[in-house]
Amino acid sequence: MNNSFFERKYVVQGIFIIAAFLLACRLFYLQIIDDSYILSANNNVLRKVVVYPARGVILDRKGKILVQNEPVYDLMVTPREVKPFDTLALCELIGIDKEGFDKRYQKAVNFSPYRASIFEKQLSAQTYAGLQEKLFQFRGFYVQNRTVRSYPDSVAAQFLGYINEVTDKDIERSNNFYRPGDYIGVSGVERAYEELLRGQRGVQNLMVDAFNRPKGHFMDGKYDTLAVAGDGLVSSLDLELQKLAEKFMKNKRGSVVAIEPSTGEILAFASTPSYDPNMMVGRERGNNYMKLLNDPNKPMFIRPIQAQYPPGSVFKVVSALVAQQAGMIDEHTRWNCPGGYSYGGGRGFMRCTHVHGTIDLPAAIQGSCNTYFGHVYARMIDQRKMKSTNAYSLWRDAIMKFGIAQELGVDLPNEKRGLLPTADFYSKRYGNDKWGSGYNISNSIGQGEVEITTLQMANIMAIVANRGYYFRPHLIKSIGEKKVVKKEFIEKIPVGIDQQYFEPVIEGMSRVVKYNANIRIPGIEMCGKTGTAQNPHGKHHSVFFAFAPRVNPKIAIAVFVENVGYGATYAAPIASMMVEKYLKDTISMSKAVQERVLKESNLIVPEPPKKAVDPIIGKTNSDKPQPKKRITYIRHNEIAIVNESRKQVEHKNIAER
Repeated sequence: MNNSFFERKYVVQGIFIIAAFLLACRLFYLQIIDDSYILSANNNVLRKVVVYPARGVILDRKGKILVQNEPVYDLMVTPREVKPFDTLALCELIGIDKEGFDKRYQKAVNFSPYRASIFEKQLSAQTYAGLQEKLFQFRGFYVQNRTVRSYPDSVAAQFLGYINEVTDKDIERSNNFYRPGDYIGVSGVERAYEELLRGQRGVQNLMVDAFNRPKGHFMDGKYDTLAVAGDGLVSSLDLELQKLAEKFMKNKRGSVVAIEPSTGEILAFASTPSYDPNMMVGRERGNNYMKLLNDPNKPMFIRPIQAQYPPGSVFKVVSALVAQQAGMIDEHTRWNCPGGYSYGGGRGFMRCTHVHGTIDLPAAIQGSCNTYFGHVYARMIDQRKMKSTNAYSLWRDAIMKFGIAQELGVDLPNEKRGLLPTADFYSKRYGNDKWGSGYNISNSIGQGEVEITTLQMANIMAIVANRGYYFRPHLIKSIGEKKVVKKEFIEKIPVGIDQQYFEPVIEGMSRVVKYNANIRIPGIEMCGKTGTAQNPHGKHHSVFFAFAPRVNPKIAIAVFVENVGYGATYAAPIASMMVEKYLKDTISMSKAVQERVLKESNLIVPEPPKKAVDPIIGKTNSDKPQPKKRITYIRHNEIAIVNESRKQVEHKNIAER
């Protein structure tokens, strides 16, 4: 019993001795060997300064700078360190008034009396130079270096996007990677490639004296961390071609997209009305943002991927290819065009642009014959030995392979899909599934409910240029020093059309340009198509799409100019001049045409009010429910109106109204 007691006694004593020894060792390590706690103990004479990384620069495809960085300076304040000083002197140095000073200082106090926060953002180098030599007079204030974006050529605003200070939601979504005062890409490429462009912030531990002046790095920078600059991006844009597109589109509303068919790289991406991207930088950024946001012309709207239009004639190109693949027509299929297409047992008539007579497929493409493509659509929907709804679904699936009614996956946020209604859409509209091609015949000519974006138009031209496939359109050619290319941008995407079916379509497109002296390019065979997208609120939209050369194509382009009339008026000359400039580095078009395109007069037509009275159907003031009517297409002096309540399609002559 006694032996057991003595054994336990020594065990307990041993435990206490070992614990004391370990504690002593730990104290020795903390106080003598590990100096990290010195840093914490000396925080009253140390200042942690965040080192912001430079965002990655963005270059054009030839290495010219689109976006770079320039230094600015944030004035920081730690309220508990502030001592009485001449506030008016500081206000004068940084260009604010006393009221502004009080608001800024109170905001800093509310944030934290003990932590530094931004007092005034983005002081210029000139302002900083005047402040620096007197900064010692203002205890508690210091300057933190950072960079902001600069745009040397002031182009491609919607493509490049802009950055802004992070919000609370941004911080939360990033799992606290961002901190108050950090900047983040908000739109365009700046947003799409934010994680690559932003880099990694660093920290410096600076010792300061009684006058708040830096006296060097603590422990010779042992506890500092380096900032890592963001990855640079090489864009696919050709800067000179982009400038030309924006020059031609000045004082117009619309968009231009040019693509290199063999890669899917976007060569030009113009959206107008536009703005100078430098407006979104600096101390006036907030005021400028509100001006742009409230501008009725919506300069921040990214029209190439967000504006959705009736495709018009470009849709006939797709319809011709799909019908050939389905075996419903070939290049020799002929129909007579008496000036329009009669359907519904003679109850409906879709007018054509001309009386074309009996024509084959290439001639129908050349003449943009509505009659011909009305017959093509009727065969696809009504004559495939199956229910019309099933035939329509097959037709729709084939059309969608061209990137219509779906996102193409361009490397920009908020891309729109466009529209191509399902069979169920029409069955619900008409109350049954017994409808045929006559109920939505406007689809045959790219009108009615069909809508696509300018990017999708240009991509269709890239598909035709490639004879049956495309690469996903993209704006960034490579990433970082290693020139990394995203895998999704080198994937060849087939559209399910055999190569031989493209030749009659291309022949028709070649004739369009060959027999139009205003858009021919000397020495280059360009294949294109003019279009006129109908607009119930005013002048038609001018459309042109093309690729060149016919053999080994180098560029595919789509130009859409709103409210300026026919395709040959503005869109075709703009596209022709851009193609020639890109391929030959010259423009041979007549001076008269160039001057008409470049004239300074404002061609931007105000957007109609949201509740505007329809100029054709009109609007009743009656309180009684009225039949729902909707225009499905307009062609010259004829309209087709769907009366949804009575399940009828009415055809009226505008001149009669």
